[in-house]
Formats: sequence, C-alpha cells, structure tokens
Amino acid sequence: MNTAKIAIIGGGSSYSPELIEGIIQRWEQIPLHEIALVDVEKGHNKVEIIAALTRRMLDHNGLSHVIVSVHFSPDEAIKGADYVLTQFRVGQLPARAADERLGLKYGLLGQETTGVGGFAKALRTIPVMLDIAKKVEQLAPNAWIINFTNPAGIVTEAVSRYSNAKIIGLCNVPVTMHHMIATMLKADYNDVQLRFAGLNHMVWAHEVILKGENVTNKVIEMLCDGAALTMNNIKEEPWSPEFLRALGAIPCPYHRYFYQTQTMLQDEIKQAANEGTRAEQVMKVEHELFELYQDPKLDHKTEQLSFRGGSFYSEVAIELVCAIHNNLGTRLVVNTTNNGTIIGLPDDAAIETDCIIDSQGAHPLAFGHLPDSMHGLTQQIKAFERLTIEAAVHGNKEAALLALVTNPLIGDAQLAQPILDDILRINAQYLPQFSH
Repeated sequence: MNTAKIAIIGGGSSYSPELIEGIIQRWEQIPLHEIALVDVEKGHNKVEIIAALTRRMLDHNGLSHVIVSVHFSPDEAIKGADYVLTQFRVGQLPARAADERLGLKYGLLGQETTGVGGFAKALRTIPVMLDIAKKVEQLAPNAWIINFTNPAGIVTEAVSRYSNAKIIGLCNVPVTMHHMIATMLKADYNDVQLRFAGLNHMVWAHEVILKGENVTNKVIEMLCDGAALTMNNIKEEPWSPEFLRALGAIPCPYHRYFYQTQTMLQDEIKQAANEGTRAEQVMKVEHELFELYQDPKLDHKTEQLSFRGGSFYSEVAIELVCAIHNNLGTRLVVNTTNNGTIIGLPDDAAIETDCIIDSQGAHPLAFGHLPDSMHGLTQQIKAFERLTIEAAVHGNKEAALLALVTNPLIGDAQLAQPILDDILRINAQYLPQFSH
C-alpha cells in the first residue's frame, strides 16, 4: 500500500488538532507514513506542544507507527510530501490585531479578510506563500498545496498565477452553511445539496436542493422569519426580509460586511472598546487552548476549539485530500481557477464554487452569469484582489493605493494614502518588496 506524507506549514497553529482528527477519521482512505509540522519560531514551544498532542492522538487510535516530525524551515518538510497544507499567519495574531485597530483608527472595518485587515494580511502573506510554492515546485513537484491561509482566494490566485505549483484553496464557510441549512430543514446533511458560486468570503448559495426538490425559497423564508446562519467569528445581524427576497439567494455570513457595513462597523467599534478586537479575543482563546494541549493525558481534539471559529475545518480539508488521493470525483466547494466557469470574471481568477475533485485536481461546474445584483460587487472585489496581488508580488505602491480605493469597504482616495503609509510603516519587517 502506498502511504503518503503530509506537510503542514503553520503546524504550530491551534487549528492543527482539527486536521489530525480528520486524518485519523479517514485513515483507511489516506494512510500516512509521516506528518511534518512546520513552524517559524525556533525556541517557541507551540509546535512542540502540537507535535506531542498529535502523537498522543495517533497513539490513542492505534497509529503510533506514523512519524510526527517538527521543522523550523519548510524544505525538509516539503521534500517528498504528497500534500502541503498551508495554514500560517505572517506576523501572527499581533499583526492581525494591529490591522483591526488600524481600520478603526480611520473609522473603517479592519476585518482580517475583507477590509483593511484583508489587504494588509495579503501583502504580508503572498510573498511567503510564493516562496513556499517555489519550494514545492523544486522539492515535491507532484504535491498538491491545500491552502487555508487567509485571505484564501487572493492567496490561491497569486500562487496559481505566479508559480507552477498545483494548488486548491479551501474555506469552511460553504460547508458550515451546508450544515446549518440542513439543520434548519431538519434534514440529513447528505440529503441537502447547495449550489455555490462567487468569491472566497463573498459566495452565495444560489440553490438549495432537498432530495431532488428545489427548496431555495423555503430556506429564504425561514431566514426571513428569524432563522440564522451564524459563525463564531462573525457577529450575527438579521437580514432584511425584503432584501433576502429580492436577492433570491442566500448570502454567506461575510456578506454582512458588504450589505450591512455601518451596522457591522458600529459592532466592531463597540466590541473593540469592551472585549477587545476579534484578534485580541482569539489570543485569549489560544492561550487557553495551549494550556489544555499541554495536558499529557489529552489525546483528542478539545471541545473548546470550536470557539476558535474553525467548525468543520478538518471535514472539508481531509475530504479534499481523500478525493485527490483516491481519484474519487467527489463534489466539493473549493477555490480554484475560473476558466470560464463564472462568465464575466477573468479566466485566471480564483473563484469559489462547486467542483468535481479527482486525482487531477478541481474541475469547476459551469455556472454562467451571476445576477446583476451580485455581478457588480463581485467584479469590484475581484479588481481589488488582483490589484492587491500586483502590489504584493511587485512591491507596486500605485497598485496598492488603487486596491484600497477599489475596495468598497474603504473606497476613499483621501483616506487610502495615509492608510497605505501606515500599513507599510507598521509592517515594514514583513514587506521588503516595498523598501525600494
């Protein structure tokens, strides 16, 4: 039997036990000989804590023969890997907290994937991700990069356009929506099928099919009557029934930042003043998680991890690996290259949509035109993403400025320059491409 090697870049993440649990659950379909955990901080014990917990989880499930290796440089971990899972955060949570506070300084949403924070994080992340992709090209040319690193759509597109590495991007939002809608319908998850199309963190469920019957309008009416699709990391704000009925589709939770901008901004301001920004809250959760992870008796994923915001994370990640590894032709929602799937977006743009997954990767299902009500916003965000990629790859300050102005959550030419100056100053150690 051919066994696989999985490298996890960002192996010291508090999310890692989610992945390990998923690997254990699908062991018969994805037998491994090594899990290589990569972290950047030598002397920092987070990755060692995760490695020890991983070994206990494997031992508990009769898999003590699997090697769990720890690396502080990606090369040895990537060498010979079949799958390279990326879940890292350049600058870690303090950088995210600084992004969030910077947005609030200018009276804007600092949210880490959609607003000022998403832009700053992309600038920090894309060069590192491209470096990893080049190492994969050289050391494991047949490996698949499975990317969870946010902003996932922008990062996935940058790698697909600027390297030859094979990459598929993942997000837990569609699978979370699928679970929640199945629960709303009091139906089995496998009896419900959703049709997704859009961008990462800007994806709509256009259809809900229950046992062959289109129940999209029924779900919309349930949402109008107070049912909710919630995620731990996004504050719940009810949708206007008139708006949902007019839209005729189900927006993802992240759409609240675009469709309810002022309400979400006021909530973010209030939250930052009272409990701290989301990143500051997550720091506390992470501290508690790593206290638990150090318990030598702990040999399973803790329930407290659900508060971190990664529900169903391992489910979709390992199902994707399983589909590639076993050439299954599984239908999953992933981030992949458009290639005409959504008409009106560039062929080389990353989109989030239903795909058939086999050993050759992701094959998106043709969608056609987005409705006019969604097309304009999607085009605007895609323009922002492509300008951001241009800025990150080439250190292009003009592209960076235009990206900020193009983003509808910023969109002010007078604010954009001082915001950019602050981002470049605060993140100077992570942005050498802008130093010339």
